[in-house]
Amino acid sequence: MPAKRPARKAAKKKTPAAPMKEEAGRPRERAYTGPLRVNPPPRRPDRLLFGTGGVPHSAKPQDHAGALKRLRELGLGVYEMEFVHGVRIRPETCQAVKKLQRETGIQITAHGPYYINLYSFEREKLEASRERVLATARALAACGGDGACFHPGFYQKRDPAEVYARMREEIAGLANLLRREGCPARLDPETTGKETQFGSIEELTDLAKEIRRENVGITVDFSHIHARSGGARNTYGEFASLLERIRGRMGKAALGGMHIHLSGIAYNEKGEKHHLDLDESDMNYKDLFRALIDTGCEGRVVCESPGLEYDALLMQRAYRRLNGR
Repeated sequence: MPAKRPARKAAKKKTPAAPMKEEAGRPRERAYTGPLRVNPPPRRPDRLLFGTGGVPHSAKPQDHAGALKRLRELGLGVYEMEFVHGVRIRPETCQAVKKLQRETGIQITAHGPYYINLYSFEREKLEASRERVLATARALAACGGDGACFHPGFYQKRDPAEVYARMREEIAGLANLLRREGCPARLDPETTGKETQFGSIEELTDLAKEIRRENVGITVDFSHIHARSGGARNTYGEFASLLERIRGRMGKAALGGMHIHLSGIAYNEKGEKHHLDLDESDMNYKDLFRALIDTGCEGRVVCESPGLEYDALLMQRAYRRLNGR
């Protein structure tokens, strides 16, 4: 009779993150100064590149140049310049960033100011919103990047069909103006996280299909889509369905150059509350990556978690494991 094997110690179960639906508080303060686990290089080039929305916490100095150099050290591949409080960058800085972009190979996108509403009833605010979108695209192009992300605006209790028609007209007009200028940056309006904001995935894919300009795409923020739905759209099947919609409305090429935002997120019945680190949220990013891999998607994933490069490296590691790289 064979000897009995010693009883194994029961593995301690990790408590899953609670859904961020109801009483999620503000993000707790963290000091992002701990060690960073840099991932080994992949066996073959990644189809999805990962990076940060803003200057990494560990970058020195805390500026655009420091960001590009630090992202290269960490093996990350995307930097989204944050112009959320205004497009304030000097021409000489743009030249320096463009030179570094060529040296490092880091791909650059940009996030435009929060103060944009292309459906404003006030003439001054509308003109200022147009100028902020244009300024974001121009500054991004001067830095050697493309993919100017922005939140288009609000419904303001108007008929969504009316708002959609106006947004289509405004974004098409801005794209035409940039093309006449010879500006190579693409306008990528972003899926938004609240039902009061224009920018559902349905609206933006329809808008891109109807405008049909090479310099108009979309930014797909899967965390916003999850929050806007009140906690749905967070399974493999739902992610695959979203990607199929993008392909069906915008064409297969849209899946070959995706501009993605991702983070943990807190939400309630009205939608997004604020961003969180992945380990504090219920964002099902692993099934999202499975869907992206299975659909053959390529492009850039910008991490907007408070931890920035910490979560960007976690995402990259999870993606490579799932992709066998």
